[in-house]
Amino acid sequence: MTDSPAPVPAIEITDLTKVYAGGKRALDGINLTIPRGQIYGLLGPNGAGKSTTINILAGLVNKTSGTARIWGFDIDQNPRNAKNSIGIVPQEIVFDPFFTPFETLENQAGYYAVPKERRRSMELLRAVHLEDKANAYARTLSGGMKRRLLVAKAMVHSPPILVLDEPTAGVDVQLRQQLWAYVRELNHQGVTIVLTTHYLEEAEELCDRIGIINHGRVITDKPTRELIAMAQEKVVQVTVDRDVAVLPADPSFEKVELADERTLTITYLKNRANAGQVLNAVQASGLSIVDVVTRDPDLEDVFLNLTAAA
Repeated sequence: MTDSPAPVPAIEITDLTKVYAGGKRALDGINLTIPRGQIYGLLGPNGAGKSTTINILAGLVNKTSGTARIWGFDIDQNPRNAKNSIGIVPQEIVFDPFFTPFETLENQAGYYAVPKERRRSMELLRAVHLEDKANAYARTLSGGMKRRLLVAKAMVHSPPILVLDEPTAGVDVQLRQQLWAYVRELNHQGVTIVLTTHYLEEAEELCDRIGIINHGRVITDKPTRELIAMAQEKVVQVTVDRDVAVLPADPSFEKVELADERTLTITYLKNRANAGQVLNAVQASGLSIVDVVTRDPDLEDVFLNLTAAA
């Protein structure tokens, strides 16, 4: 019995480069494979190359060299099929303010040649909680509503891939939760999600896998849990029974700081010590421990370490 071939990735990027006029190298040979069916986080500092990569996939920026395939379609050899396979939610809020949300979606469906009987404008507005605004001018919508309208606009042609470029910038907490609930529902329906965000806690909670770009290169691409496990620093906050006159010292400590007169914040490396050793060292200095709070490493710790080193 022969093994069935592996499914074609949602997005496959090979040796992708972009050099702008004047010599600025925005992308420097990116290689990236995004599996189907995942929520994938594409992270990086400002100017790292995330938006350039997305704009190349969207057909808005011409690459200098390399290849990119969307749902198996090369963006140069099969541009129409590639574009039909992806929906892009841009950072900028872009649509005609004099159209209503319903008209906006109908017009977008027309651009993709979606027959009228197959259009889902009201269904999409209902999904993003804008059904009651269907016939209001788009310019009267709040910032959060406009963001959600952009998501609906990106889905009018039912693409198997949805790219969200900083979708929650300027969106309040309640609207953000509604947006992520809809994104999760789309993913459960089989839509592959690619997300860029500066809210690292969002990426940690939502994403199955994360790639980090810095200076136009991919510096890591791992499952989220595996990526977070790379962090070596752990922090334990210890409250003691009296004011601390002299900071305790021990080889297991990477750093010791006073949060207040009786609270020590101690950083240690988990590959060299454990919390028990740290607490024993505090007690050995003559202090009695009243309370302990530990903080495990998170995505922000890994992100800062990797981008600082790159």
